[in-house]
Amino acid sequence: MKTNPRTWILAILGLFLLCGCYLEDRIQASALAEVDPGSVIFFDDFSDMESGWEIWDSDEAQIYYSDSGLGFTINTTNYDYWSLLGIRLADITLVVDAEQTAGPNDNDFGLICRYLDEFNFYAFLISGDGYGGIVKVKDGLYSVLTASETLEFGDNIRQGQDKNQLRADCIGNELSFYVNQEELLKVVDTDFSVGDIGLIAGAYDEPGVEILFDNFFAVKP
Repeated sequence: MKTNPRTWILAILGLFLLCGCYLEDRIQASALAEVDPGSVIFFDDFSDMESGWEIWDSDEAQIYYSDSGLGFTINTTNYDYWSLLGIRLADITLVVDAEQTAGPNDNDFGLICRYLDEFNFYAFLISGDGYGGIVKVKDGLYSVLTASETLEFGDNIRQGQDKNQLRADCIGNELSFYVNQEELLKVVDTDFSVGDIGLIAGAYDEPGVEILFDNFFAVKP
């Protein structure tokens, strides 16, 4: 098991909504192939550098477009940086391909839903060393929504520099987390019912974490 002391900060500004109605061919290859493609409300393969994601460049972190997706580099310890879509949603399914491309395996990265502000949101996280969980930040206080209150090892999480497909279902009071199309965790929580969505990555005791995101879907359940 893995504990996760964390200072959370807001690092990225909001985004704008894009139409996903032309993406029937792409969604067939995703974990959501069974979902009517008409329910896709947002998609980005990050091939268009004007697609709306906020880039970031400082000594502490960089977020940038590359030929393969949207990259996060975390050069400071015990911080997370995130990027938001800038719309409020209640029930939503999120899917993204996520890959650690360099740096220590002791890290975290994943999806955000029901983001109210930097002190209140849910995050669906895995790490390069095979741990995962659903995190709640409420009034700035961090908690992991498992009985053990820690991120837990998942056999279906590919470790190191390998690609994982992450899926977060935020539907009613149920929060479900899937990794590589297998359910990792399902919990019930009533604190947040609506909010923004986005991507997140962070480092622990060692900086230099590099994460690449691609094929981001937001789908109405």
